[in-house]
Amino acid sequence: MADNLSQSFDKSAMTEEERRQIKKEIRKQIVVFALMIFLTLMSFMAVATDVVPRSFAIPFIFILAVIQFALQLFFFMHMKDKDHGWANAFMISGIFITVPTIAALMLLLGVNKI
Repeated sequence: MADNLSQSFDKSAMTEEERRQIKKEIRKQIVVFALMIFLTLMSFMAVATDVVPRSFAIPFIFILAVIQFALQLFFFMHMKDKDHGWANAFMISGIFITVPTIAALMLLLGVNKI
């Protein structure tokens, strides 16, 4: 019943092309993970040191967060793959509704003290 589970990976039903694709995808995910760690370190360094001016620190960290969010969506949530049209449409429409709503609430409540 489970004879194929005892076979090694090399003897599986995957073709050589499929194995290459999987290795390529793993390599991409490791590189993106390292990039995200680097972006996180840059955010911490922006706060811990005076490399980034205080007036630009919050927008700088926000830009890094948006980049990390996009990398998370595309590489770890697999939004770059096919057949995610509806999920992409809902997320983009949610962003277009959320961002102006938060900005309007910040203006109404006087949260922007920059």
